[in-house]
Amino acid sequence: MAPPARQTNVMIQAEVRAAEFDLAGAATLLEAASPHGDIFAWIAAVYVRGLIQATEASRAGGSPDSLAPVREAIAWLEGAANGQPGPAENARLMLQAAAAAAQSEREEMRLYLDTAIRKDALQRAAGLPGVPVVPPGETAGDLWLQVHRYDEARRAYDEAADPARPSLRILSGRGRAARGAKDVPAACTAFRALIDAWQSRSAEPAEVSDARAYVASACEGV
Repeated sequence: MAPPARQTNVMIQAEVRAAEFDLAGAATLLEAASPHGDIFAWIAAVYVRGLIQATEASRAGGSPDSLAPVREAIAWLEGAANGQPGPAENARLMLQAAAAAAQSEREEMRLYLDTAIRKDALQRAAGLPGVPVVPPGETAGDLWLQVHRYDEARRAYDEAADPARPSLRILSGRGRAARGAKDVPAACTAFRALIDAWQSRSAEPAEVSDARAYVASACEGV
């Protein structure tokens, strides 16, 4: 049985950065911590960097060369998991889904996502670690959005959300999915909620700028 993942300061900081749309910053933090013997930070670093590389591969059409770093990350996580349940195995499944999404292999992506989310829920219910840094339901929504399945994306975000306080990533995802589905009222609601939740943070990522632009151009009177 895998030991519980440690919530070190670095892991917490990485989760905050990822929650605020800075996956690259989260990966850099984790990579800096991993040479000091923190295997959980290294698993998380490989996973988060793999998500970034899978997104880049998608922009390149999912070519074999563009997916090579993702395949390397998957192989490393498979070795780290060593056939055991835990964060490395769940992260591997999520990266398999991301690689399938980069090639628009929707049904293959669905199989990996369903397995990863089910395993993650079971492990967390047992007090064991699951997918690190980025909740798998949020990534599922992002991947469905990436392959233009807007209803699936909305469902994934809704299932992953805390009803009382959805995350910034979920608010952004809901807005983008609703926009893709041409549901202007829902997009306006989600993007306005994102802008309100972002408040006066000094930095403004592309996701927040995108929300502001949409609200300014499409939400008057809505």
